[in-house]
Amino acid sequence: MTELNSSNRFVTTSVYGVRMPIITEGADIKTIITDTLTSADNTTYQPITLNDGDIIGITESFLARSQGNFVKLTDISDEVSKHFPTGDVAIAFPILSRNRFAKVLEGISKGIKGKAYVFLSYPADEVGNAIMDEETLFDSDINPYSDIMTKDFFYNKFGEYKHPITGCNYIKMYEDISPNIEVILLNNPKDILKYTNQVIVASIHLRHRHKKILEKQGAKVIGLDDICNTPSTSRGWSEYGLLGSNYSNQDKLKLFPRNAMEFCNELQTLLKQKTGRHIEVMIYGDGGFKCPKTKIWEFADPVVSPGFTSGLQGMPNEIKIKAVADNNTSAPKDAIKKAIEEKNKGNNSYALGTTPRQITDLLGSLCDLTTGSGEKGTPVVLIKGYFDNYLTENPIK
Repeated sequence: MTELNSSNRFVTTSVYGVRMPIITEGADIKTIITDTLTSADNTTYQPITLNDGDIIGITESFLARSQGNFVKLTDISDEVSKHFPTGDVAIAFPILSRNRFAKVLEGISKGIKGKAYVFLSYPADEVGNAIMDEETLFDSDINPYSDIMTKDFFYNKFGEYKHPITGCNYIKMYEDISPNIEVILLNNPKDILKYTNQVIVASIHLRHRHKKILEKQGAKVIGLDDICNTPSTSRGWSEYGLLGSNYSNQDKLKLFPRNAMEFCNELQTLLKQKTGRHIEVMIYGDGGFKCPKTKIWEFADPVVSPGFTSGLQGMPNEIKIKAVADNNTSAPKDAIKKAIEEKNKGNNSYALGTTPRQITDLLGSLCDLTTGSGEKGTPVVLIKGYFDNYLTENPIK
C-alpha cells in the first residue's frame, strides 16, 4: 500500500523568471538585481521571500551589456592582421550560425591579406548543425574520415543543402561574406596544412584538441579565444576572446562577459548586506542540452557558467530514491531517511545512475530553459529549494 505524504511541505525546488528593467552600458546591475528581488517580497502577485540557500542565475548577456563588452568588426580584423600579416589563413571548424559566427567571419576575413579558407566539418558541425543529410552521406562512397570536398565537388555529388531549421545554405552564406573566402569540407585537421600553415581554430569545445594537432604539425595557430582576449581601453574584451560572442548589429559583436567570478562574489556580498540571506549566484549562457528532434546540441558558448559562487562548485551528491525504494519495499521511507543520513556521512550506496554533471551545468540549463532568448524579459532566474532533499520540511531561514 502506498503511504501518503505526511509532510506539511509539498513543493521543494521551484524556479522563477524575474523581470528586470531594460539595461544599457554602465548600468549598476548588482544594485538593480538586489533592489528588484527585495521589492518582489512586497508585490501583490506571487511575492517572493528570499531564504538562505536560494540561487540567483543571471544571463551572460545581462552582465556583458552592462559592461559595454562589445567589439567592432574592425577590432577583429586589426587583431587578425597582427597575427597573420601576410598570406593565406585557414579558419578551422566553425559552427554553422548566422548570429554566432557569420559576423565573426566577416571581421576575420577583412584582416586576412590572402585567401581565407573556411574548413567545415561534415555531415554536421560540432554542435549538430547539419551541412548535409547524414544518411545520404553514409549511402555514398565518401569516406568522412579522409575525403576532402570542395564546394563544387560537394554540389555535384550531393546538391544544394539547406539547414532544416534556418533554411540557410551555409556554404553559400559564408562564401558570400567576402570574395577572399573559400569553403572546403573535411574532418581531418592535418589536411588543412595542404592549403596553408596559418590557422585560426574556430571550434568551441574541440578547440584544444584541434590546436594541439595542428601545432604538432608545425602550423602557426591561434583560436577565437586568442582574439580580443586582453584588457583594452578602446574595445571590449573577454577571457574567452571571441568565443561566446553574439551578433549585436551590422558593425559589432557582444562578447562573453568578463570578470564573471568577481561579479558573482560581489553580488552575493551585496545580497547578504541587503537581505541578511546567504544566496548563491551564477552567470549562465547556453544550457548544455540537445534537441532530440533536430539533433542540435544547444551549446555555442565555451562554458555554461563563466562565473559562480563557491557553494555551486562540484557535482551533486544525491541518493537515487527509486533505487532505495525498490530495494526496501517494506519500509521505503525509513530506508530513504537512513540512506540520506549515510550519504551525509560520506557513504552513498545509492548514487548509481544519477547524472554525473557539474551543478553549474545543471542549473545553467535550467536557467536557460526558463529565460529563453525571446520576449519574456527575465534575464534573472531565482531558484528555491534546489539543495533540499526528500526529508527537508522547512526552507533554511
